[in-house]
Amino acid sequence: MHQPYTTYAPEAQKSNVRWMVCGLLFLATTINYMDRSVFSLIEPELHKLPFMQWDDNSPQAFNDHFGNVLIFFQIAYGIGLLVSGRIIDKLGTKLGYSLAIGLWGIASMSHVFVGSVAGFCLARFMLGIGESGNFPAAIKATSEWFPTEERALATGIWNSGANFSSLIAPILIPFVTSIYGWRAAFLTTGSMGMIWLVLWLLFPYNKLRRSSTQTQANLELPLKQYQGTSLGYVLKSRGLWAFAIAKGLTDPIWWFYLFWLPKYFHENYNLDLKHVGLPLILIYCGSSVGSIGGGYVAGHFMRRGMDVNKGRKLAMLICACFSVFAVFVPVVHSRYPGNVWLAVGLLAVAAAAHQGWSANLFATPSDIFPSTTVSTVVGIGGAAGAVGGALFTWFTKTVWIHHPFLIFLIAACAYLTSLAIFNLLVPRLGHNLNVRVDEPTMP
Repeated sequence: MHQPYTTYAPEAQKSNVRWMVCGLLFLATTINYMDRSVFSLIEPELHKLPFMQWDDNSPQAFNDHFGNVLIFFQIAYGIGLLVSGRIIDKLGTKLGYSLAIGLWGIASMSHVFVGSVAGFCLARFMLGIGESGNFPAAIKATSEWFPTEERALATGIWNSGANFSSLIAPILIPFVTSIYGWRAAFLTTGSMGMIWLVLWLLFPYNKLRRSSTQTQANLELPLKQYQGTSLGYVLKSRGLWAFAIAKGLTDPIWWFYLFWLPKYFHENYNLDLKHVGLPLILIYCGSSVGSIGGGYVAGHFMRRGMDVNKGRKLAMLICACFSVFAVFVPVVHSRYPGNVWLAVGLLAVAAAAHQGWSANLFATPSDIFPSTTVSTVVGIGGAAGAVGGALFTWFTKTVWIHHPFLIFLIAACAYLTSLAIFNLLVPRLGHNLNVRVDEPTMP
């Protein structure tokens, strides 16, 4: 029943080409997050724009505008994910990824022409549509190049691009902004996407990718026996809904960390654009460790004899427990209002927990579905995450001033709740797989 779902390339079997692909995915994810984080990093500069309506005595109007622009991005991101995954499954990883990053690079640079709140909303909307293709394409590439026990680690590595972005962006964006103005910041990150697109088009992806592993052949068999479309097969699977609910409950927490932490430090610890960089760098250094470590732990459990179900879920449980540290952030601020480093330490642990969780959650679609439908599943799940993110952003901007503790409490509880629901819907992850931890790993 073995089918060559990817092109077999004997000359590549002895190489480590798969890690080169992982490196390209890492760079794309880094650029992806740099593009989306610019707006939050220049938030103090937005106070100078009359149309944003900043008022020292009444910041609610500005907060509404700021939050609404973020919501437009998240709505577009969700809409894009509903269709981008399906498009990438149809077009293939290389072409689908090329279209996605080309669109989001142009959309990022279009911020240069913005002169109103509506202009920001439109530019962010188009950016969200383009960026929605990143994760469906990257997860599909991972399923095409890596076996089961390596997927969480590979995902953790390239997904740490989100954290690497947060190390670079707090340095690069203020530097560019201080010299050339806030518009140049968008031009800088958008042009990076165009450079990556050239590298991706030059890389012989389809020529070098490996043949499918036995795991993928096993996963493809139920789909071939299904009397209906592949989309129907996906929609009827409890695995899809487990993944989508988990994304819908936990993605908003990462959106919150990404979009609101610069503002939190500015308002609670008086850190301006020039001084917020180090706290953010330390937080995202921690999240990088969590991203790679969380992916490694799952593979380590499997190599020690655990099956996919126990190995993956135990790693997710560990991450979910560490995410609870977020609830103590407003507590230490109230007791030690002058000590920003206590909050930084707690947020570093919470962000690391999220990224470790995310690395393993992203690996679950390829534990359940064949690579020919993975982008569709990731797209639908990502759309649920975007909707959850938009709702949580609305909630955050509503209670930000008066009830910040409630925001951090939700962030602390989201992961354990998600894991409980996931386990209820998929009690035996990978139950239809006959996975060997020593299956071929060389592309």
